[in-house]
Amino acid sequence: MSFIVTTKKCWLNKKEIVKIFFLNDVPFTFDDLPVGYFYDKQVVKEADNNQNYSGEDIYKGSNYLIMEKCHPCFDDIEILNPENLPEEIQRFYNGEEDLLR
Repeated sequence: MSFIVTTKKCWLNKKEIVKIFFLNDVPFTFDDLPVGYFYDKQVVKEADNNQNYSGEDIYKGSNYLIMEKCHPCFDDIEILNPENLPEEIQRFYNGEEDLLR
């Protein structure tokens, strides 16, 4: 089975905007945005148009993917667009590093 990774800028706990990573629409991790993102009207507008997530939402999504053995940070799965993954694990999906051994 192949998976698709997408990202969205969303509010986290209604306090900050983060970049959330989704695997087939299940949130599994997030990255902080650079300092000053509140001054970027496009970023704020995108976050306002997306769902607000809590840390618990991302925790539950991540745990679900782990239980299903399809979490991209822990399991060797086929991802159609690895360039959308967090930078820390892109090297693994590009064949440059073996993180699972």
